[in-house]
Amino acid sequence: MKRLALLPLTALLLSACTGTVETLPALRLAVLADAGATLRTVTTGGGGGTLPSTPVVGPSVTVTDGVAVDTLPGGGARLLLTRRGGLESRDANLGDVRPFAPAFDAPGFVPPCFVTTALNAGRDRILSLSQCDTGGVLNGTQQLALYRTDGTLVWRAAVGGAAVVTGTDVPPVRVALVRRADGVDVGVVARPALGGGSEVVRVAVTTPGADRAEADLPVPTPAIRDLAPAPNGTTVYAATDTGVQPLGTNGVPVAEDALDAFGTGRVDRLWTSAGSGVAGRNLIAAWRDPRVSGLGTEPLRLWDASGTRNEALTVNAFADLRDVTFAPDGFLYALSSTTLSGYDTVIGLGSGNTGGTVNWRPVTLLSGLNDARGVTWLVP
Repeated sequence: MKRLALLPLTALLLSACTGTVETLPALRLAVLADAGATLRTVTTGGGGGTLPSTPVVGPSVTVTDGVAVDTLPGGGARLLLTRRGGLESRDANLGDVRPFAPAFDAPGFVPPCFVTTALNAGRDRILSLSQCDTGGVLNGTQQLALYRTDGTLVWRAAVGGAAVVTGTDVPPVRVALVRRADGVDVGVVARPALGGGSEVVRVAVTTPGADRAEADLPVPTPAIRDLAPAPNGTTVYAATDTGVQPLGTNGVPVAEDALDAFGTGRVDRLWTSAGSGVAGRNLIAAWRDPRVSGLGTEPLRLWDASGTRNEALTVNAFADLRDVTFAPDGFLYALSSTTLSGYDTVIGLGSGNTGGTVNWRPVTLLSGLNDARGVTWLVP
């Protein structure tokens, strides 16, 4: 049994098969908290086969209108911070700020209000969607920016026709990025549709090398709650009201190809190890928002799609799960509005797959957070 291989480290790890105690690599988690107003880090690992009992918490750094954080390629040396006003990268100490190129400084575009970002499975392109709001309701022009990971702009696009949809259970706006066989990057936008459900718009350049992409006509779909990439770089999984389903070539979820491991119930959030920038095993985590089910908490379920067991295992129950990241130390890190926790996927999935008692070796890394929004991994 091997841990996820990504870090250029030679330290041996705790083996679930032999029971030998070995050393976990040092890892740093960056947390966006205080409704996107602060970034902070917590450093783990480097100890004898388990997370340290007292993780090292770094000082908070003030940011403006933070939306999300992601790990950039390069061994975890830098993170991507999406802010409403623009994207930027920072080093593992949250310094050395490098703003990305302006996205919409061209005729026909408006200043950005970025709301969601996704990297492709190959981790060499970044897609971010901008849409301004009034009173928390998204009602502005939708615009897309495709970036290289060094912050240079590949193309921009206007995605017209977005409906203003209000209500108590409106599907969110989500984006994903795939690469066609001809090497063309295709942005995928899932957004709420008038009358219910979602619609998917695919966006790509029509001329190689163009700096402006074109949007296809919207395709009606059932409600899409979240999107996450598969490792192959061409498949995107959708969280729907009837399970986890891959998108077809037209952008519509393919119900007959649903992932049986998660059943046919509603899924609101979806994460993959490919989406966290971790190579190796194909891990998928799914969660239903209990505000919809009315149950108070709902389980975060985890499935090893490259394993032999076709059933997702429950990691823990959450009332308000905000984000999840898979890290190369073999842990899944789950962020609620107030707490950051770690779960050992190697031991947990290994014990569950052999029919024994599932042991995730849970650990609390941060507590007392205020309105946390996102988490990603770095290497100190």
